[in-house]
Amino acid sequence: MILTSEQQAILNGEKGETLAKVMKTLVMYGDAFEAEKLVPITSKYNHLVTSFGLKVMSPVYDLMQTLLDAGVASGQKFSVDPRPLDKNVPANFLQNFVFNKFMYTKQSFYEDQLEKLGLMDKNAFSCTCYMDEVGNQPKKGDVLSWAESSAVVYANSVLGARCNRNSGIIDIMGSIVGYVPYFGLLTDEGRKATWIIRVKTTKKPEAQLLGSAIGMKVMEDVPYIYGLTEHIGNELNDAAKAYLKDFGAATASNGAVGLYHIDGLTPEAVELGEALIAEGAKEYIIDDAELERVQANYPVIWKNPDAKPKLCFIGCPHLSLEQLKTWTDNIEAALKENGTAKVQIPTVLTAAPGVLEVFNKTEYAERLKATGVITSYICPLMYMNNPLCKKMPVITSSNKLRTYTSARYYTDAQILEAITKGGK
Repeated sequence: MILTSEQQAILNGEKGETLAKVMKTLVMYGDAFEAEKLVPITSKYNHLVTSFGLKVMSPVYDLMQTLLDAGVASGQKFSVDPRPLDKNVPANFLQNFVFNKFMYTKQSFYEDQLEKLGLMDKNAFSCTCYMDEVGNQPKKGDVLSWAESSAVVYANSVLGARCNRNSGIIDIMGSIVGYVPYFGLLTDEGRKATWIIRVKTTKKPEAQLLGSAIGMKVMEDVPYIYGLTEHIGNELNDAAKAYLKDFGAATASNGAVGLYHIDGLTPEAVELGEALIAEGAKEYIIDDAELERVQANYPVIWKNPDAKPKLCFIGCPHLSLEQLKTWTDNIEAALKENGTAKVQIPTVLTAAPGVLEVFNKTEYAERLKATGVITSYICPLMYMNNPLCKKMPVITSSNKLRTYTSARYYTDAQILEAITKGGK
């Protein structure tokens, strides 16, 4: 790897031993991927994936304290993934005991470290940091040092920024020195599609299901997708961005996709079109039958597959303001149709604190509360990490949550029927 004189000076320890170790870590990371150089981070803010104060993560706290003691806090302010706990989310005595005495015992301590390192504000906890209400939205072409997979794929694809799927801790190290290794999705060649996806469904495909199908097929490769604009339009409005948020999260978790191109919609596809498709790209056709096959093959890992659901999570990744409003309308309408006043399964809709703050000022908030639905800022994955929670029969419309936990996936329509009518 070729370093500039400034980068070499940091590596040589001219700005202190701690900063030299941070630089060495990034150089070793780049060497592992045959990066030719380091390039400057150009985004205004960073985003960190590690948000939770698990008791076992003492090496992380020690590392953070070393950085703080050396005075090498992040050169950027940053947002961070969602908090793991919220007293408003249903949990029994034993579950809460495990949460507070054995799992997230260092949460307050860690959040204090994050604030000192450069947290944007005390409520900048969300996997959808790019929402207007959160304020961390990079520009097209910006070079990032993010790690959260659903945020990385959104930034690359929908915003046209440039970021690799970094690991936790690497994200903050890049931010501290202001550089990241130049390889993969930072390069023009690495952003070319090696898969052509043709969507041939008779109706708008479920975002989380379509993303799952593509992610499991292409894995870490870049897909170029035809036929989706027929269903979601060719304008990046609120509805399209919410769809692509959920779609991308499924490609990133069910596979390892860090970038996708939607023909006629996403920035680079609009600008460069088929020039983004690499020679010899493979092809995958998705029709109604293929999506049915994908969903039917999801494993059911509940102890009792026929158990009645005890909890429902909607919003992984976090919901947008418009999605909260749409769910409110749909839940009200379904309850009225089914002749019931409140949801039949405890249901939690999750969104960023800033989004919830705006939502709570609208008339939708009281309407949703009247249905019995709870809103929260937590990460459902962190809730399901509790061994007593993962034994519960939990349902979700998130393919990411399904992939990483014991929660069972259903489409939005199936979830709506379950929570308003009862059963599964």
